Amino acid sequence: MSWKLKRFEELTNTELYNLLKERTAVFVVEQNCPYLEVDGKDPVSYHLFKEENGEIIAYLRIIPAGVSYQEISIGRVLVKKEYRGRGLARELFQKGLDFIQNELKEATVKIQAQDYLRKFYSSFGFEAISETYLEDNIPHIDMLLQIRPVIAE
Repeated sequence: MSWKLKRFEELTNTELYNLLKERTAVFVVEQNCPYLEVDGKDPVSYHLFKEENGEIIAYLRIIPAGVSYQEISIGRVLVKKEYRGRGLARELFQKGLDFIQNELKEATVKIQAQDYLRKFYSSFGFEAISETYLEDNIPHIDMLLQIRPVIAE
């Protein structure tokens, strides 16, 4: 059970189907929030996920700078309900940040976080840059991370 990081065109039909299914299950059904889940950003994004028994159990997407925000962004962060409380979200998010810093060489990351997860994202160094606001009837906050460059000695 290893992590996979793929561009949209590298996803198999089954992987794409399963990740959209899981995102809809969490963000539309579980959160009782009807909105357009397939928003047109997937084809330009990176998709980081872990599968178990053919199911997506953890997922996020990395959206290039200039698509959602001026900065690179992470979104659609999820852990399947049955797998929560095992540290998968922390491992998933750290892997995403490592990829952004080490492979994409980006220095700033912006996210739109659900407000109840503010402490979780703050633990990675994100700082709130907005007041709490409602997005799809769910309290959200915009947060920004300035990645400290690794200095070679």
